[in-house]
Amino acid sequence: MAGKAGLKAGLIGAAVMLVLTLLNLIPIPALGCICCGVQLLAYVAVGALAGYFLVPPRAAGTGAGAGAIAGLITGAAGGLVGIVVAAIRMATGAPGTGIPGVDPEVLRQLRDLGVDPRTLGRFTRGWIGVGVGGGLCCLASLAIGAGLGAIGGVIFAAAKSE
Repeated sequence: MAGKAGLKAGLIGAAVMLVLTLLNLIPIPALGCICCGVQLLAYVAVGALAGYFLVPPRAAGTGAGAGAIAGLITGAAGGLVGIVVAAIRMATGAPGTGIPGVDPEVLRQLRDLGVDPRTLGRFTRGWIGVGVGGGLCCLASLAIGAGLGAIGGVIFAAAKSE
């Protein structure tokens, strides 16, 4: 039953994570920081939701398992959407530099200062950077999602056992 509860909560969490990740695309500086914190809370909430979906009587171990499954599904969705967002930012970056989201006016100012924009682009390593960085972020979101989801599942199952 933990798998079924975790799957249902994970799919709901995947939809929530999709919305939160897309909100990061809005160019409001504080919104990205707020969404990051809300994403961490969402992992715990998805784990608690998985614990809620368990058939009573709930045990802490079963809640942890359901929460971890839900967190893994949510983390996978968040990581994959993050990779897509990074690829979009890379594709819409300054042409020939590999710097995502750089305005042509900023490039002109850098050239006026004597800085070659291609040098800055080498730090991101282009599409390889998106792939490797995105893969590491996806793995991190899986680990964080499973851990925080399990915590949420344990807390809910222990608090509401029947």
